[in-house]
Amino acid sequence: MRYLLDTCTFIWLCSEPARLSRKAKTVLDAADTTMVVSDATALEIVLKWTAGKLILPQPPRQWIGNQLRVWAVEQRALSRDDMYRASELPAHHADPFDRLLVATALADSATIVTPDETIHAYPVACIW
Repeated sequence: MRYLLDTCTFIWLCSEPARLSRKAKTVLDAADTTMVVSDATALEIVLKWTAGKLILPQPPRQWIGNQLRVWAVEQRALSRDDMYRASELPAHHADPFDRLLVATALADSATIVTPDETIHAYPVACIW
């Protein structure tokens, strides 16, 4: 099963796993789980780090790359279709990164692992 990690989920998995819900931990630890991180998440991390809103032990280029390897997380490139789909979604959420995650999950038939209740308003599978 493919699970697309929300940005906070990816950060917490890598640095504060105690913040993950019990259900999220169970799903992400399962043998048949494929964890995926979107380029939207990488961009959001870079922007937050650059603005001083996120502290990382290394610059994002190194930290993200290292964490993807350590946790065996796949990278998912954004496509132009993902961008178009994000603009066509209902206006439940103003956050462009979350809208891109929803569009990506819909394109890939993936489940989003997120505590964000607003994302749960979209017609996409979510767990937390």
